[in-house]
Amino acid sequence: MQAPKDQLEIIKRRSVEIIPEDDLLKKLERSVDSGEPLRVKLGVDPTAPNIHVGIGVVLEKLRDFQDLGHTAVLIVGDFTARIGDPSGRDSTRPILTFNEIQRNMQTYKEQAFEILDTDKTEIHYNSKWLEPMAFEQIMELTSKYTVARMLERDDFHKRYDEGQSITLLEFLYPLAQAYDSVAIDADVELGGTDQRFNLLVGREIQARYGQDPQVAMLMPLLEGIDGVKKMSKSYGNTVGITEAASEIYGKLMSIPDDMLERYTTLLTDLDYDELRDEHPMEQKKRLAHAIVAKYHPEGDADSAAEEFERVFAQGERPEDVPQLTLAPDALDENGRIWIVELMDRAGLAESRSEARRLVQQGAVTYDGDRVDDANAHVELKPTGLLKVGKRRFAEVHVEGSSQDE
Repeated sequence: MQAPKDQLEIIKRRSVEIIPEDDLLKKLERSVDSGEPLRVKLGVDPTAPNIHVGIGVVLEKLRDFQDLGHTAVLIVGDFTARIGDPSGRDSTRPILTFNEIQRNMQTYKEQAFEILDTDKTEIHYNSKWLEPMAFEQIMELTSKYTVARMLERDDFHKRYDEGQSITLLEFLYPLAQAYDSVAIDADVELGGTDQRFNLLVGREIQARYGQDPQVAMLMPLLEGIDGVKKMSKSYGNTVGITEAASEIYGKLMSIPDDMLERYTTLLTDLDYDELRDEHPMEQKKRLAHAIVAKYHPEGDADSAAEEFERVFAQGERPEDVPQLTLAPDALDENGRIWIVELMDRAGLAESRSEARRLVQQGAVTYDGDRVDDANAHVELKPTGLLKVGKRRFAEVHVEGSSQDE
């Protein structure tokens, strides 16, 4: 292992806050002296199936700990996902179904190992210790924290002052997350800045159970490609790490110029000072290439750059446009189909609600004509090009038709 102070310098990179930093240094010193790696926890509730580059910031910090010889402990919140994390919420989260949780968990784990070292990662499901808890044990856990302390939390405090409902179930979330730290005896817990309260509850609950309190390490929340809201599936502003290389590249080329330094610093090893004097378009090309190459082969990054140049800079059609063939019975008697259904069948929107939103935003064209009514039924040609935004295309064929008709 490297010297504790050298480790600390690597660990601090890109972090926002370490609470308390002195404790982390002491833990690193003990680890070096004893040869025992630290247990570094990251809890993930499988509320969405895909990992985006914003979550990647935290996973890469966990990988830093692994590369320094420590153990990553990934807690899959299959039980806490049934409660829903109230962090940053102004209302109660809907409770996920068991099937939704199971489906999301599988893809989440697969994608996490695009970043983490599988040999240095423990995976635990918190249903293992939370589900069998007797009511007496729950009483013991709840007795270790007060309602007054819960209401110090910003989102709870705001909702309480505004007379909005806060369920007792939501109070259990930070306690359940804290108990995860007790169950696996965490030395460090990672989380975004929105997790500050939850991680600090973990420190206090560990101490109440007689454990050495974990160090809380807060990582930045990355804004989405809109440059305004945090990157989140619910805002439709994400860059998924398993998306096609051309899709990642195109999305990153669309970020606001004032996000360039933040994206470059948090998501790449590029030195932004060396890019600062370049034109923003050139900065974006360097940024997009570096991020695509992180999750795809280098050749795919080169191809994505060439595709972007050809399609967007020169206004040409993409080389490999996905094909969709529709049977005549998919159309109504006038040869029309609902635009939202067409987008859904073509796979150009993740849900029908997203398809509606894209249409209303004026982002959808069929054969060059804009469709801006989400209730519209478009008349299909034998072959026509469906385009969503600047990067998504599908060539739509009607079975049994020909260009000569």
